[in-house]
Amino acid sequence: MNIVVPLLTALAVLGTAPAPAPSAGGCGGLRVPGADHQESSRTTDLTTAGGLTDPADWAGLTPAGLAAPGPVPGTQVDGYFPDDSTTNTNHGWNHDSQFVIRLPTRWNGGLVVTGSPGVREQYANDRAIGDWVLQRGYAFAATDKGNTGVEFHADGDAIVEWNERVTQLTRAAKALARQHYCRPPSRTIATGLSNGGYLVRWQLENHPELYDGGVDWEGVLWREEGPNLLTFLPPALRGEPVFPAESEFLWPFYRQYYWDLTQRIYREELDPDYEGAEADYDYATRPAAHRAVRRIALTGRIGKPLITLHGTLDGLLPITLDSDVYADMVREKGRASLFRYYRVEGGTHVDSLYDAFPDRVRPLTPCHHTAFAALERWLDGARPPASATIGRPAVVSPNDCALR
Repeated sequence: MNIVVPLLTALAVLGTAPAPAPSAGGCGGLRVPGADHQESSRTTDLTTAGGLTDPADWAGLTPAGLAAPGPVPGTQVDGYFPDDSTTNTNHGWNHDSQFVIRLPTRWNGGLVVTGSPGVREQYANDRAIGDWVLQRGYAFAATDKGNTGVEFHADGDAIVEWNERVTQLTRAAKALARQHYCRPPSRTIATGLSNGGYLVRWQLENHPELYDGGVDWEGVLWREEGPNLLTFLPPALRGEPVFPAESEFLWPFYRQYYWDLTQRIYREELDPDYEGAEADYDYATRPAAHRAVRRIALTGRIGKPLITLHGTLDGLLPITLDSDVYADMVREKGRASLFRYYRVEGGTHVDSLYDAFPDRVRPLTPCHHTAFAALERWLDGARPPASATIGRPAVVSPNDCALR
C-alpha cells in the first residue's frame, strides 16, 4: 500500500535458484489468453536497467543502495485485459487491467506472479522484486490489479477485482509461458508487498491449485471483525497510541503521506455513504462496511507454503494488528506446517526511509530476497528456518539479510 514517494556470501544467504537453461522460445506466436491488446518486444535486458518500465511506478519502494541488476535478455509482453475503467495511463492506453509479462531467454522453469502495492500500476514491483527474480531465471508477471490511483474506489468492488485480476493473470501467464517455452512452468510463486502481500494471502487461501507457494511482504490484513485499516487508522489520526513507541520518529512522515489519505480512499471504497471526518470514523457502527470487508476478508486457511515478513517499525500497518494477527489465524486453521513468519526488527513500510534513517531503520527488500530463496529451498524439500523475530544487526546493508 503506497501512495508517495556483516555481508554474507550470496550463496550462503540466498541459496541457489534452479539453474536457468537456454530456452529461447519459438513454439509459435505469443498470445495472452483473454487479453484485449498486447505488444511484444525482444530486448537485451528485461530488468529496470533495460528501460522497459516506468520508474515512477516503483519510486520510493527500495533503498538507494540496492544493487543494480545485470542484463537479462528475453521477451516482454505488455497489454491489458477487457475493462471499462481508465485510471491507468501507461503507454497512453488509458485502460485498466494492464499487465506486463517478462520471459527470459535463459529460463529456470519458474513463474513469479505479483500484484502492485498501494494503488500503483503494473511496473511497481519491477525494482524490488522483478529485477531479482529475473536474474534467477524466472518468468515474471505483474498486474495493476484492475484499477489505480487515489480515485480507484468502486463502491466495494475494486478490491474484489484485485483478487480476480491476479487469478486471471496467473492463468494467462502460465499459458503464455507454455506457448513460449514449449512446456508449462514447473513452479509458480506468488509474491508482493503491502496490498500485493494481501493478494498473496488471498490467492493461497482461495486458489492454491494455481501456485506452489508464496512470499507475503507486509500484507494488508482485511478481517470483518477487525483489526483492519478502518479500525486502527482513525485512532491514529486522533493521536491515540496505535503504532509502537519506538517508531515515533517515523510518525510525521506517515501522518503526512499515509494515514489520512489511506483512511479516506479505503473508506470511500468500503463505506462510501459515510460523510463525517475520517478521524471520527467508527467501523464498529458501520454495518455496510462490515459487509464490504466480508467480501475481501482473509481466513488464514492457506493451501500452499507461505512465508510472511513484516517490519516491527511499520508506520502504516502496525505489526501487532496485522501480520501477528494473520499468523494466529493461520495457526488456528491448522495450517502452521505451511507457514513461516519473520518479524524484522527495524523494518518499516517503505524502504526509502532507510536512506533517511540508516542508523534506525532496516530495509526489507533484501529480507524479501532471502525469504524467497528460503521458499525455493522449502519447495525443494529443505525446511526453512523456524518463525522468529530477526534482530537488527550492528551493520545494516541494503543488499543483505539473514533469517536466523
